[in-house]
Amino acid sequence: MGGPMKIRASIKDGVTEVKVLMQHEMETGLRKDDAGKLVPAWIITEVKALHKGRTILEGQFGTAVSKNPYLVFHFKGAAKGEKVTVIWVDNRGDTRSDEAEIS
Repeated sequence: MGGPMKIRASIKDGVTEVKVLMQHEMETGLRKDDAGKLVPAWIITEVKALHKGRTILEGQFGTAVSKNPYLVFHFKGAAKGEKVTVIWVDNRGDTRSDEAEIS
């Protein structure tokens, strides 16, 4: 399972910018190990971001996304001190949820 996400959220002129670094190996299922066997696929498949219980971002990842994905997005309607939550689910059923306060 991946480690904690690093999330930074800041607001400027009414627009909140969220930067997320997700710690995850993201194996495509196409790479071979030293013995020549395929390394099983292990990828984040779904990402969701929430603000005050409202979905502000929802997406799907695939095998073309690099190890430790970095995601940046913007939204309106937030205020300093509120929180943004980011959740991911991978193809093994593991999930991770972290949050950050908007500054």
